Amino acid sequence: MTDQAVDTDGAGLSGREAVKDHFLGRARELKELRADIERAGLDTIAGRKAPRARVLLIAGRPGSGRTTLAGELVRQVAGRYPDGVLRARLAEPDGTPVPVERTARELLAALDLPAPAGAGEDDLTDALRTALADRRALLLLDDAARAEQVDALLPDTPDCLVVAVSTGPLTGIADVRPCTVGGLDTKSAVELLTRYTGSVRITVDPRSAESLAEACQGHPAALVLAGGWLAARPQAAVSDLAKRLHAATDDGTDGTPLARVFRQMYDELPATAARILRLLALAPAGPADPHTASALAGCSVGSARTILDDLVALGLLHAVDSPLPQYEIPGCLHPLVRALAESQERPAERQLARARMLERTVRLLQACRAITETDSPQAREKLNAMPREVRFPSPRAAADWLRIRRPALLASARLAVADGELDTLARRLMSQLVRALVAHEGTQAAAADLYGVHNLVLDVAERRGLPREKAAALLNLGDVDAQTGRTRDALARYRAALDAGREANDPYATGRAMESVGGAYQELGDHDRAADWFGRALADRLARGEREQAARLYGRIATAHTYAGRYGEALRNWRAAVAGYRKGGDVAAHARALSELARVQEYAGRFEESLRTCQEAVEWARRAEDVRLQAALHLRLADTLEHLGDSTTARLHRTAAERMLGEEAPEGDTRAEQDRNACEIRSTSSED
Repeated sequence: MTDQAVDTDGAGLSGREAVKDHFLGRARELKELRADIERAGLDTIAGRKAPRARVLLIAGRPGSGRTTLAGELVRQVAGRYPDGVLRARLAEPDGTPVPVERTARELLAALDLPAPAGAGEDDLTDALRTALADRRALLLLDDAARAEQVDALLPDTPDCLVVAVSTGPLTGIADVRPCTVGGLDTKSAVELLTRYTGSVRITVDPRSAESLAEACQGHPAALVLAGGWLAARPQAAVSDLAKRLHAATDDGTDGTPLARVFRQMYDELPATAARILRLLALAPAGPADPHTASALAGCSVGSARTILDDLVALGLLHAVDSPLPQYEIPGCLHPLVRALAESQERPAERQLARARMLERTVRLLQACRAITETDSPQAREKLNAMPREVRFPSPRAAADWLRIRRPALLASARLAVADGELDTLARRLMSQLVRALVAHEGTQAAAADLYGVHNLVLDVAERRGLPREKAAALLNLGDVDAQTGRTRDALARYRAALDAGREANDPYATGRAMESVGGAYQELGDHDRAADWFGRALADRLARGEREQAARLYGRIATAHTYAGRYGEALRNWRAAVAGYRKGGDVAAHARALSELARVQEYAGRFEESLRTCQEAVEWARRAEDVRLQAALHLRLADTLEHLGDSTTARLHRTAAERMLGEEAPEGDTRAEQDRNACEIRSTSSED
């Protein structure tokens, strides 16, 4: 991870401009902060070992340069922490606190450590503290809204350092070393203006430059906006803006220097640029892109990007360091921009802008998924029918877009659901987001994001009284709970899904829920209930004439009886499964069912029957071209023959199995694994 002093709280300096050679002032604050790192803590003074990481707090108003100062401190001391720098932003640009669970998950991802989908806040923060227990790392926690956010993430080791950025004190965290940031000194403030105006305009009128810095009260964000105003007007004198700001103070039009400078700039923006700026307050938390601005304002993507770049030059937006063009409103300006949107855009216009933005996002997600399906003529035709601006040139470009825009896409889903009045668009958005994530990342890799989206689907389904969608969401959530070891939670989800499926009169959801309830009971070791629920699901499948699914359920019932030691019932059900697969013509499944039948016959002490069944299974496995199953069956034949006292023939079968496994290509491993997974109820169904 690179260390840049990026001013994300509103001073307007990009990472390129805020490197060491351009860092301004704050020498006293930096000296004090570095001294605080070395100073003994309260525990050390009391003769005890410090139980947790030291916390340095940099406090100040948004736009005061607090994040830039934190970034510079981190750059200077990062060498002492060989395990690197971890960065997290604890509030959205609009000030909404980020849930601790989400922050902990992102920090674990930065450490390349797994974070189980659906895991709670306590589990994730415990995993993070465990990961940091034997590391010497530095955490930069920006925009902390509450002390609880920081406290939950503190490493339980004094070898780590936490630098927190906040508006006020972190009450409740012991031994915090605060540093309050105010305005820049006059020299640094004038130098900041010089970056935008050039040295000549400052040199010819230094008093006006100082007067302007005074009018801005040394506030970095206000100075950046003032510099942007002057840079856009090379013919204007520094004194012109200074007089305007002092006049604004005299007539009492506004309270803070930042608000006064912002209003000067906003009032002189072209109408389209002004509208794009204020409508960006409606964008989901996180960076916006030209498509977002284009949809909000109803203009072309090219025009939107040009205007966004112009707003960056003025300091009204930040350009995000990203392979794609992305922009965000500085946190200190967000309340001002939001107030303009609320006062100058009618509620109906704001809602229409949100709807256009969500519709554009849906179309982009459709194109993102469709580019992966170019083998299908129908998919190619559908992709070609889409407008050029929402199409992707290649699957790789679509995957990159999805990866980079993922935080904003998830925020869009949360925003759409929270709105409450755009549920139809929200449902379409979540459906396309799930499909795009699965197409590009796979179900397992995207499990954490999918879990969050399914929870949102559940919220909308419950709010709108949609039992079919409620059942689907509960089944998907239950599957993730089951896969991550939360079996009792999964059982509760499956039971609720069964009730919703029955309410919707949805036979697929009802049948799948019953089978999943049985699987949960089997995982919990309650094999009697597992067999009972599998039996209910079997009766449902037989009533609908689904013979192939019925054969699979016979096998699941047999497995439950086997675990319970009821070998007679297990054999009866495996024979029914074998008959079902034979009638359905599924050669591979027929071979596997015979293999399991032979296993149970061996458990039951029927070695002669097991031998004959195993030989039959070998023949069916050969027809299915399943080499690994053939090898496994030869090993089972060897075990059975040894039980019968034929060691010589047993050795021949073992040799044949070893030869088959040695000749098996890697593709065979993948195919066999896919075959096994296909029989698991917890795998994703195409009917979801």
